[in-house]
Amino acid sequence: MKIWLKFVCLSAGCFPLLTIYAQKLPDSLKNYAIPEIKIIERHYANEVRSGAPLQVLSSKELKALNVMQVADAVKHFAGVTVKDYGGIGGLKTVSLRSLGAQHTTIGYDGVTITDCQTGQIDIGRFSLNNVDRLMLNNGQNDQIFQSARYFASAGILNIFTLTPHFSEEKSSNFRVACKAGSWGLVNPSFYWEQRLSGKWSLTADAEWLSSKGDYPYTLYYGGENDRKSREERKNSSVRNLRTEISLFGNFSDTEQLRLRAYYYQSSRGLPSATTFYYTDEAQHLWDKNVFVQGSYKKEFNDRWAVKVSGKWNWNYQRYLDEDYKGSVGKLENSYYQQEYYLSAVALYRVTDNLSFSLATDGSINKLHADLVDFASPVRYSWLTALAGKYVTNRFTLSASVLSTIIDENVRRGSSAGTHRRLSPYVSMSFKPFRQEEFRIRAFYKKIFRMPTFNDLYYGQTGNRDLEPEYVTQYNLGMAYAKNMSGFLSYLSLTADGYINRIDDKIMAIPTRNLFIWSMVNLGKVDIKGLDLTSNIGLSLGKGFGLTLTGNYTFQKALDVTDPNPETVAGKTYRNQIAYTPSSSGSASAVLETPYVDFSYSMLFSGERYIAGENIDRNLLDGYTDHSLSVSKDFCWKTTSCAVNAELLNLMNKNYEIVKNFPMPGRSFRITLTFKY
Repeated sequence: MKIWLKFVCLSAGCFPLLTIYAQKLPDSLKNYAIPEIKIIERHYANEVRSGAPLQVLSSKELKALNVMQVADAVKHFAGVTVKDYGGIGGLKTVSLRSLGAQHTTIGYDGVTITDCQTGQIDIGRFSLNNVDRLMLNNGQNDQIFQSARYFASAGILNIFTLTPHFSEEKSSNFRVACKAGSWGLVNPSFYWEQRLSGKWSLTADAEWLSSKGDYPYTLYYGGENDRKSREERKNSSVRNLRTEISLFGNFSDTEQLRLRAYYYQSSRGLPSATTFYYTDEAQHLWDKNVFVQGSYKKEFNDRWAVKVSGKWNWNYQRYLDEDYKGSVGKLENSYYQQEYYLSAVALYRVTDNLSFSLATDGSINKLHADLVDFASPVRYSWLTALAGKYVTNRFTLSASVLSTIIDENVRRGSSAGTHRRLSPYVSMSFKPFRQEEFRIRAFYKKIFRMPTFNDLYYGQTGNRDLEPEYVTQYNLGMAYAKNMSGFLSYLSLTADGYINRIDDKIMAIPTRNLFIWSMVNLGKVDIKGLDLTSNIGLSLGKGFGLTLTGNYTFQKALDVTDPNPETVAGKTYRNQIAYTPSSSGSASAVLETPYVDFSYSMLFSGERYIAGENIDRNLLDGYTDHSLSVSKDFCWKTTSCAVNAELLNLMNKNYEIVKNFPMPGRSFRITLTFKY
């Protein structure tokens, strides 16, 4: 009961925003175009106009990329590092511009997904079956009509799911699909849209995924004889179930409600590192996640708009190691997370060019585990963001300041106490030439991340005196886009140079022995980089079209913690940080014809180091990954059918993204989809 009272008090600041503006005013949107909310079909214009780098993948582009999960698609964004432990069930986390996964917020239909235990979201759990588009923002979005949490990170990956659309003569839409492929992959899915009335509609989505994951790979033993053997990946099976149901209330053009219930469960083996003759595979992980979220948006007139969002989230994780080397002979732990979250934001348009927003969020995060003397921490957070935006045809300026208040309680021991911080942000986009859609853009942001519960309270490792980890971001870039007629139908180019600095980086260091470590604020990292993207559309004749896309990232992410060569930290001074290639990128080509569609995609990464010390034995080879697909759509009366065949990792390379965790070699997938 005490927690509920604190939550009510904590989030009470959200409600004045509603009561002030909840008067019954006439709905008039004649001049209320709201660039803050409107999404246009051709997203490249938004990417070019944005003051901070924005990258978008539409559902059509996702289909052409030969990707199955959100994690696979995100690898095609510039400046992104996905740490992938291999296979469908392997853990996958995303880092923007080498800032670390904890600095990347994951949004799901406008509401953030959190993990207070580790601060990292496994994006491998999100399929693309019901995804409409993916949006990646460095810094933050130009949109100021959003919750305060969206101002509170160094970058945002937004996942937007499908919204129901109906023709006049139909009130239901169905889609049934089944994907099958190498190593026992079976992935049936179902998606249903139902119009309940003129104002209400419903969507239901279910998906099952099962795979043995026992793909072959080459194990290298090293040594003078360079011995190797052909092995089979063990303990890599996975079974996932995901179900979602959403209710949409479109009361008018100015008033909408959206509710979503989500359930996910998985059972997966955790394959060990492929080192020498070690073949024991005894680790397993079970996950369950339930959340209910909703958002309500009301535009009162051409000046005022209010949006309210809320979420309840429950997460369970069970970890088992049957071959634990400790004294108990077996390690088994269970972790339980809960979150209560409420957000309110008000938007006021002073003129057609100038607008302001005020957002406030309250949340409670709890973690419990069946560990001896576990602290069972509870975190109370209150975030308030004041933002402004000025827009003309040639100039965009946005700025915000975020206030963060965080307080923690624990059941056992001492807590990390209270933290209060202010975080500024400013961005600009300028069009120097009237006739050309060429823009210069820049942004500055100073933000931080709180230590996770593992950083603070995990056994003998946690440190309850940790300070937040600070990030300062600078970006200067340019963007160009043009629609044309003739052979070259569309061209889009962007280039962004950036500097990031991480201060008080949270690091683990050994204490009295190598088996007991402690978390401390010691690290400093300087990151300098360049992101390039391009998109070219070619018209090849009636019914024929070719789309070419590519991106390239160059970055130096150097550890500048300690210049003293006599210290442990000094050995990595001005060395590239672990798992950060200097060069990486992707490319794709999609050929559309009246008969079949073909697509090709490629990922590449340069050499990386697996540890902070840049020596030969820590060097990990670069890789390229090529994939091909062919698809064909058929129509019969009101039913359409699509067949898609994919050949993945064409060169059959068991490359490694993480050392000793080989990725699958050449494989195939076939998808059959029926729509009615």
